[in-house]
Amino acid sequence: MFVRKAASFVPRTQLRTFAVTQNLQNSQPWKSIEPIGLDAIKQLTIAFQADTNPNKILLGEGVYRDDDGKPVVLKSIREAEKILYEKKLDHEYAPVTGVASFCKGSKKFAFDPKNQEQDDRIATVQTLSGTGSLRVAAAFLNKFLPKDTEVYFPDPTWGNHNSIFNDAGFNGRIKKYPYFDAKTGGLAADGFLAAIEKMPKGSVILLHACAHNPTGVDPTREVWKKVSKACKDRELVVFFDSAYQAFATGNEVDDAWAYRYFVEEDGHQVIVTQSYAKNFGLYGERTGALHVVTGSKQEATAVTSQLAVIIRAMYSSPPIFGARVVSTVLNDENLLKQWRVDVKEMADRIRKSREALVYELHQAGSKRDWSHITDQIGMFAFTGLTPEQVERLIKEQNIYMTKDGRMSISGLNTKNIKTVAQAIHKVTSE
Repeated sequence: MFVRKAASFVPRTQLRTFAVTQNLQNSQPWKSIEPIGLDAIKQLTIAFQADTNPNKILLGEGVYRDDDGKPVVLKSIREAEKILYEKKLDHEYAPVTGVASFCKGSKKFAFDPKNQEQDDRIATVQTLSGTGSLRVAAAFLNKFLPKDTEVYFPDPTWGNHNSIFNDAGFNGRIKKYPYFDAKTGGLAADGFLAAIEKMPKGSVILLHACAHNPTGVDPTREVWKKVSKACKDRELVVFFDSAYQAFATGNEVDDAWAYRYFVEEDGHQVIVTQSYAKNFGLYGERTGALHVVTGSKQEATAVTSQLAVIIRAMYSSPPIFGARVVSTVLNDENLLKQWRVDVKEMADRIRKSREALVYELHQAGSKRDWSHITDQIGMFAFTGLTPEQVERLIKEQNIYMTKDGRMSISGLNTKNIKTVAQAIHKVTSE
């Protein structure tokens, strides 16, 4: 005998939930997204943090550390923080273009304008450190330059430059020019200058103001003058990335020499992006500035207004605390004097670490010429190690650096430098 089963009762709310779930599964827009890693430098830090070896050594990210491997807060910064605390300031939004005293101080710090006319024609806005400054500048260039304008980066350059400009709309228009000579460990000056002479007129050329990242190789002043003339002949937009002013040599005037020279030479269109992460130790405060050198006060006003529109749409306004700290230091003669002592100590320690590394390499028995390490300048050294040698350092010695052989000198200290030198000698001699 056939018995008909009673239909299961399904509550209406459950049916509705099932229908919504089915619709979401059918129209889920994130299904096809594949996971992707961060850039090589960040991935290296993640791998280092996951390493359980207590003797591991990180020579990747460009963050200054003391001889114990600890973060450093400069004396001048601590004093500025005390001053700000005692003022009992509020936490209102900063203006879209940033803290006014910070922008004024940053302009003087970067350019030291010779007269009011020069000061008036420089448009300055506060940004989210150097990366934010680059991103706002790239958006500005993409908005106002012809849509076929090409951007030229040194080969090699900081890995994030490509991502920033691609994200701003320069996909397919990013080119490279010769910069580093792997045979000498120095500047490929002839190829550099020859490449500029072939760039289409009106192109953008990105230059590192000092302490080139990743190579640590900077042009001499004589070469800078030739670069200036070549850029002027090609009517290029000259874009200086200044991430290490004073951190390279210990002197903010010397480290700003290149772009100040370009500004003083009539006929240039100069942009400078500025970071206070390294030279003021304000990594996490995201404090930076963007400067666009124009032809007049009227032009500067117009450019500032356009930059403000870009910033408003991108992140509305910049963070206020780091800008107040920098402004306090730059506008107080005693604090500025202390800061100069602080930053020179950092620069000197980096230089001495370079010398100590070369010494320890020779002590370990290396017969190779490592003079390029002491010839280079700034936080990074382009060691000349191959990707295979770097891989061995990571796997066999738990010493982490990027595969192109870039080493953060600030990660070296008196406790680990001999170990690093012996490890490098081992992988380069076998």
